[in-house]
Amino acid sequence: MIENFKIISNFIKDMSSETPDAPTYIFVRDKISKYKLNIDINSKAVKNGIIEVNTILRFSDQPEILKKAHFEITYTSIVKVDEKVTEKKEMEKIILCDVPNKIYPDLERIFLNLLSDSGYPGIKFEKKVDFTELYKQRAN
Repeated sequence: MIENFKIISNFIKDMSSETPDAPTYIFVRDKISKYKLNIDINSKAVKNGIIEVNTILRFSDQPEILKKAHFEITYTSIVKVDEKVTEKKEMEKIILCDVPNKIYPDLERIFLNLLSDSGYPGIKFEKKVDFTELYKQRAN
């Protein structure tokens, strides 16, 4: 299959690790296995078929917990879309499925390093994110 886009570059637009104090760190260290990974994707046109695609990962606990840490990264991909792509559905698939599938291994590695470097080593995400499946579910 011929790709109808090219990733020109990727960069970390924003990265954050917040653990307010030592008691929170000790609490979170014991409870971090209960944290959930949330993913958001947004995009905006830059110029002449070039799109900025932001993939945002958030790893956090439920809102009602008082002692918690927060981890977030915004990973930006600069994407050149083939001029033959004119349909909205095709563009949507590139942004929500194709680009994230391509960049996710690097993004996951960077994010797990952030968690480890923040004092929470050994965390692994049980399931691999399948953006193709998520895209199909969204369409239904």
